[in-house]
Amino acid sequence: MGKSILVTGGAGYIGSHACKALAKAGYEPVAYDNLVYGHKESVRWGPFVEGDIGDRAKVAETIRRHNIGAVMHFAAFAYVGESVEKPEKYFQNNVVNTLSMLEAMRATEVKQIVFSSTCATYGLPEQMPIREDTPQRPVNPYGETKLMVERALYWYGVAHGLRSVALRYFNAAGADPDGEIGEDHSPETHLIPLILDAAAGRRPHIGVFGSDYPTPDGSAVRDYIHVQDLADAHVRALDYLGNGGESRAFNLGTGHGHSVRETIEAARRVTGRPIPSKDSPRRPGDPPVLVADAGLAKEKLGWVPALGSLEHIIGTAWAWHQKRFNTQPNTQSQGTAH
Repeated sequence: MGKSILVTGGAGYIGSHACKALAKAGYEPVAYDNLVYGHKESVRWGPFVEGDIGDRAKVAETIRRHNIGAVMHFAAFAYVGESVEKPEKYFQNNVVNTLSMLEAMRATEVKQIVFSSTCATYGLPEQMPIREDTPQRPVNPYGETKLMVERALYWYGVAHGLRSVALRYFNAAGADPDGEIGEDHSPETHLIPLILDAAAGRRPHIGVFGSDYPTPDGSAVRDYIHVQDLADAHVRALDYLGNGGESRAFNLGTGHGHSVRETIEAARRVTGRPIPSKDSPRRPGDPPVLVADAGLAKEKLGWVPALGSLEHIIGTAWAWHQKRFNTQPNTQSQGTAH
């Protein structure tokens, strides 16, 4: 496998962190992004190509020009609510355009891909923690499109010898500990940056969607995984394929869940700010608990989250948030990340 890696969605949140991890590991990441949601300033560790994954000719030309050895595929639309309202947008981009990209890989004889999948493929699982053999029953088009790509990768492997790793991660959070890149979505839907918006006064409060779940404090429980740990897992998955590993899927999570209320309280400690919250009704399709069993990733990839503390995750996100949005530090007590 060549040392140049095509990173689709490389200007996005997780993709840009993966590019930094790849460069640190001795690879040359080639970020390929249409900049619909990505940020050009997040591309710092290799060449940038502005393009759409649905443009088969441009993907193939990029692969040839940069002598690409493998692909990391992050480029996808990822707003669950929007996917319910506009399923056609998600099936076109996440599935049809990905198939076009796979054809470009086939034409250029690139045989390895690490795919950014999601725990949303599991839908509303009946048992916790979630293992890779938990039935995949998505409850929204976003999860459905990711599952369809997983199935396509399997059949491309059968027919064309493509080897793939699908990484089903749970709740990505945090920011680069060096402060170079971080999370900046528009619109923002992820809990921790929304909490930090409330801490910074950029929104009046944080909504707690559901206060009557069968959990210790009534709010939903999620498994938060630091984005740098995710990036590390992608590099390990790439090395796994490079060493002849067989195609398979891995869960990426810490194995520890935190409720919405616990996460808000942790953010209060880290930021030293009050962070008003307001209870709201449950959102349709939100499971009470989502926690990963990531034992297989530990066994096969040697991957163990190094930045699993919720306070540390929030601390790196808060440092980035302050830098990105010029949030003034609190003049009273400042919490610290651990």
